[in-house]
Amino acid sequence: MTRADWIRQALRCPVTGTELVDATGPDGTPELRNTSAERPLAYAVRDGVPVLLPDEARPVEG
Repeated sequence: MTRADWIRQALRCPVTGTELVDATGPDGTPELRNTSAERPLAYAVRDGVPVLLPDEARPVEG
């Protein structure tokens, strides 16, 4: 496992504490989504850097 892999696996949703997985937003841009069933949220990835700010999280519609 590389250092980048370890860091990526260590990232967690700052709101729910759940794992984050790679996804694509409605506009086609990359994002990270948490794996919470009760409060699904998505975080933008800008210039390759995840923006894990709770105020900028986007609710994911069912």
